[in-house]
Amino acid sequence: MGPEGDLFLEFPADSPAVRAATHAQGDELPAVLEITDVAPVSVPHRIRGRAWVSGWLTPVPGLAEPGRMMLRLEFGEAYVDDLWGAEDIEAEDFRDAAPDPLAGHEVELLQHLHSAHDDRMRTLCGLLGERTARACSSRRPTAVPVALDRFGLRVRFVEDKRSCFDARFEFPEPVRDVTELRRAMHTLFEAAAS
Repeated sequence: MGPEGDLFLEFPADSPAVRAATHAQGDELPAVLEITDVAPVSVPHRIRGRAWVSGWLTPVPGLAEPGRMMLRLEFGEAYVDDLWGAEDIEAEDFRDAAPDPLAGHEVELLQHLHSAHDDRMRTLCGLLGERTARACSSRRPTAVPVALDRFGLRVRFVEDKRSCFDARFEFPEPVRDVTELRRAMHTLFEAAAS
């Protein structure tokens, strides 16, 4: 992503997108980039969200290695529909957004929580309130971590293939790195165990 919020996308030089952008020659080539976010663990309803960024595509010669071409998608508008809701994204917000410090580790961390800490994940059901806790103790749903960011952990409680619900567990304060995440997760699991 460039400093003004434009996206730089690298393609094979003979791809349809490069041919279209190259043949536009000064004309604006409208384009939409659709991004689908899929949970990195096996769980019903794995798609966590979708985003669309639309704008104008132009070639940027000389930035890619031989046989490749860099295309610039000038930001026009963006829309996100994910586990947290749906909303339009303003150009300034898109440009100024900083990557989550856990983004590069999220896949590995979620897979680890799912494969190595199943019992601890199930204890989180006890933090959901009396009514849900009773349901969790009688049905013992599977607790699958589906999203993790600096603000908290989202868990999908799966009772069977047709019945599941999500819960979000917020950290007391945003974490800045994996070390702070370990402390926040330890605090969360301690609260669930008591």
